[in-house]
Amino acid sequence: MDIQNIFQNNRNWVQSKLELDPEYFSDLSKGQSPEILYIGCSDSRVTAEELMGVSPGEAFIHRNIANMVPNTDLSAMSVIEYAVTHLKVNHVVVCGHYFCGGVKAAMQSQDLGILNPWLRNIRDVYRLHAKELHAIADEEDRYKRLVELNVEEQCFNVIKTAALQRAHRERNISVHGWVFDIHSGKLIDLDINFESKMKSVMEIYNLD
Repeated sequence: MDIQNIFQNNRNWVQSKLELDPEYFSDLSKGQSPEILYIGCSDSRVTAEELMGVSPGEAFIHRNIANMVPNTDLSAMSVIEYAVTHLKVNHVVVCGHYFCGGVKAAMQSQDLGILNPWLRNIRDVYRLHAKELHAIADEEDRYKRLVELNVEEQCFNVIKTAALQRAHRERNISVHGWVFDIHSGKLIDLDINFESKMKSVMEIYNLD
């Protein structure tokens, strides 16, 4: 790729937008009021706005390796606080994807240097669900299931945050766990019953 082509692509994009709406960028600069906070993977094959079919200004986006929401990650916590408390989004989506390199790396006993503490979060998910995962004979199916379980656990991490709990008391805010299937291009709603799954532990994580 010639990096200079990006600037030509940008000029073409600007022109195409202005041809459709001469006020497009003027309106865009007035502010944002997205309905969705999307937390996804940094994988170059998974572009959030494109796969959801949303336009600039409709989704607040945070991406990192394997769509993680560790409570020690200041970046993820700041994004949630800002999106939920200040932008007042009504939906928080954690979206993983099948054939995720981060999840695959976490399944292997390999020293990956600075990535080790990050991937340990996924290995902890594996440990929590080891019985279910070990019962899956096919390695690819086990890999895909860990992707789904990781999404579920990261949604739980969102629910545990003070920002989400405050918002839930004030308005109808929802958390969603999705997976993007790279093979088909389809988004899959895991349809997780968070109330049922979190019922036995929320007394530990509830914040007044």
